[in-house]
Amino acid sequence: MNLDVLSKNENQEITTRVKKLISQISDLISQKHLQPGDKLPAERILAEKFNVSRRSIRVAILKLESYGILISMPQSGTFIANIGSIAMNGMIDDILSLGLPNFKSLVETRVLLELKAVRLAAKRRSEADLQRIKQALEAHEAKLLSGEDAVQEDLLFHLAIAKASGNVTMNQIMIGITPQIIVEFKKYHTDYDSLDELRVIEHKEIYEAIKAQNSQIAKRKMKKHFKMLYQYCENIKEE
Repeated sequence: MNLDVLSKNENQEITTRVKKLISQISDLISQKHLQPGDKLPAERILAEKFNVSRRSIRVAILKLESYGILISMPQSGTFIANIGSIAMNGMIDDILSLGLPNFKSLVETRVLLELKAVRLAAKRRSEADLQRIKQALEAHEAKLLSGEDAVQEDLLFHLAIAKASGNVTMNQIMIGITPQIIVEFKKYHTDYDSLDELRVIEHKEIYEAIKAQNSQIAKRKMKKHFKMLYQYCENIKEE
């Protein structure tokens, strides 16, 4: 998996642009008195109306889909979900008020997800999952031994575990937050290099617990692994 990352300014620009489009789509729904089940105008028409690219419209629609506000149906179009206007307006207000998460909040979310994901992975993992986790572990170790930056390989190891959990929603959230974790972590991880050997050892312990399908030990090893990250996080001053 290739993890393309953007700078904080680029992320902020995209977020601002998408929020503006979400607000415009929300206004359009109100102006046209569209109800649950009604169809939105085509992407081409929306792009022309708001003077933006179809790709920008698609990103805004995907964002609203991820919150369950819109539903896209192949060959049919995009429809308003059956959630009611009051709930929809409240959810859109919440989306528009969201800012970019800081590093600490991203790590806290990741920890909560992964402590559950690693238990599920130990119970549900297939041989293909196990092979994928092992490959990520070995790629991470190889990068560190060669003295190269291994932040992406580190996170790909954890994404492989999330995939092995068999929980699609958990996996999607992990994929969603990983690029920004990389952006934030790259600012500080040079101070983290002295812990490289310990990180490799702990990854191997987590892998062995998953391989043995021991969910309790897998969770305990992951918790131990994240204790180090939490301590590291506490020493970081957010910009």
